[in-house]
Amino acid sequence: MGNRWLATAGIAAVALLAAACGSTSAGGSGGSGGSGSGSGGSGAGTAATSTKAVKATSMGGAKVLTTAKGFTIYWFARDTKNHSNCTSSTCLHYWPIVKGPVTETGLSGTFGVITRSDGTKQATWNGHPLYTYVGDTAPGQAKGNNLNIEGGIWKEVALSGAPAPAPSQSSSGGGSGGYGY
Repeated sequence: MGNRWLATAGIAAVALLAAACGSTSAGGSGGSGGSGSGSGGSGAGTAATSTKAVKATSMGGAKVLTTAKGFTIYWFARDTKNHSNCTSSTCLHYWPIVKGPVTETGLSGTFGVITRSDGTKQATWNGHPLYTYVGDTAPGQAKGNNLNIEGGIWKEVALSGAPAPAPSQSSSGGGSGGYGY
């Protein structure tokens, strides 16, 4: 009897996760005002990465921005200058924000901070809000690079003196968008 209950609970949990991952934040609860709009509540605060120092790290022949511990830092193509569009609790779970301000030494570009709607300070680089990826479980990984999740492409921050160019967005708008959760 106990095993049946556990199996049923497990199936229900998987179904809930699949339903949450199949939705996008485009029409959801994310705000459109102010800089660094967040989801409010505890989502952004609990998912945020406590990173105070960033550095350049060579990975795959390119220099990318990483945390002091060597975890890849990403930017989201749907974000606009000084404004995060990663606002749903699902997005923030998989893409924890890099808390600001950050310190850096000898890196090209301008680091800044935005304030999300829940008051959390998020680091930016040349105006792009910064994130890590929960799928990167060890330094030197970039499993989140080029993923199409939450309605846009996620890219590692390439250090070429300017942010990597935003990929062109598909105008089809339909389909699942490659959700990988």
